[in-house]
Amino acid sequence: MVAHSLPRPVFGPAQALHGATYVVEATFGRPELDDDGIVIDIGAAQSALQETLDALRYRNLDEHPAFEGVVTSTEVLCRWVADRLAESPVTDGLERLEVVLRESPDAWVRYARDR
Repeated sequence: MVAHSLPRPVFGPAQALHGATYVVEATFGRPELDDDGIVIDIGAAQSALQETLDALRYRNLDEHPAFEGVVTSTEVLCRWVADRLAESPVTDGLERLEVVLRESPDAWVRYARDR
């Protein structure tokens, strides 16, 4: 759950301050399983994702230092989450990661990047 505004005409009524609730999914990939026979420790991945999201949760993104001067579209937020996860040591050894932010079943964005 975040609050933000999207101050450009293309966003219509969303130009005004409003709330958004996202469901976030992260997918992790590597070309081969590691020595333990896994892609990633799921518990560690969940912790890294929660830590990343805690920086956004219940915040007004218009006032968040990481987004100063940035239009916080769903795409921008999706990329930001993916980039933070890529910086986490838990993703060492991964080849690729994808993040999906869903506002509804019909409105969602996927951002994929190499680790």
